[in-house]
Amino acid sequence: MDAALAGFALSLGLIVAIGAQNAFVLRQGLRRAHVLPVVLVCALSDAVLIAAGVAGFGALTRLVPGLEWGMRLFGAAFLIWYGARTLLSAWRGGEALTAGGETGTWQSAVLTCLALTWLNPHVYLDTVVMLGAISAGYDDRLAFAIGAMSASGVFFVTLGYGARALAPVFARPAAWRILDLLIGLTMFAIALSLLKGG
Repeated sequence: MDAALAGFALSLGLIVAIGAQNAFVLRQGLRRAHVLPVVLVCALSDAVLIAAGVAGFGALTRLVPGLEWGMRLFGAAFLIWYGARTLLSAWRGGEALTAGGETGTWQSAVLTCLALTWLNPHVYLDTVVMLGAISAGYDDRLAFAIGAMSASGVFFVTLGYGARALAPVFARPAAWRILDLLIGLTMFAIALSLLKGG
């Protein structure tokens, strides 16, 4: 259960940050345009990438002694950097997301979503490298992966279908400052857990 919760929290913390993919999902949700295919593309893509990262790093750590500790250090260092960056963003003032532009066809929405997901190097860093590396610190990597995949699904469904309700709130920079603060603190807590040994 600890591994699943850690996977959920870490995945959620990495996914929630403002980026092109999330802005696109939010805009589609605000317009109620092709939300289901967009949400499915995001969640299923993340699931594939998370599974690849967890499976690959799990097998590799059994073959290379000491790699697990190295990955813990790498993961903790990245989380500290990421947490510091989001705390700095909270201190400076977050960004406000707004909707704009045409809705287009569902095919164009899916293609745009696929491009934002699979052509973005940060997606690979977050899912395959980061989550894969951090999963090596847990005995139950399957639970970690399920937790991480669940966070992705919950987040994208909530963002896509809850966008109309969230729009007035996240149009204000103050809301993103609070969100960035929570993300930064979560990243620090998970980094500390990694350094203590999971």
